[in-house]
Amino acid sequence: MQLSSYMPQIPLEELYGQIMFSNVVTPTDRQQLRAALLKECLSEDEKAIVDRILYNVRRGWLQMVE
Repeated sequence: MQLSSYMPQIPLEELYGQIMFSNVVTPTDRQQLRAALLKECLSEDEKAIVDRILYNVRRGWLQMVE
């Protein structure tokens, strides 16, 4: 899957709010989460946000869409 090389990053807190409001994780959301994880300098709060999103996906409370 080829994505554009430029994708504006939004704060993880805002991304979390968007995901939880819509109950879906879009490909763009996944790309932003991947980019955040690859930065390797996440704060404890940012790690907790990613963990909460993954937990909600595993529990079925969030849906992954294409």
